[in-house]
Amino acid sequence: MSRHKDFTIATGCPVFFCDPHSPWQRGSNENLNGLIRDYYPKGTNFNNVSDDAIEAMVEQLNNRPRKIHGFHTPREKLNELISSVALGS
Repeated sequence: MSRHKDFTIATGCPVFFCDPHSPWQRGSNENLNGLIRDYYPKGTNFNNVSDDAIEAMVEQLNNRPRKIHGFHTPREKLNELISSVALGS
């Protein structure tokens, strides 16, 4: 994110950085961490987890509807956002 100012200028979308040691400012990030913990408990040695297993978890999480997205999946929302920017150019 070293070029966050360039990103903000190009997209009109400001970038917000949370304060250190302030998890309440990172709600969706903390929620995702909890979802990942459903698959891999704290202390998991990821050297023992295959790339295929991680990719399967990513696929499941990206295709899981979320309340914050109006019960659309993260993949659907990302595609919607990318399409709106690409078409707006």
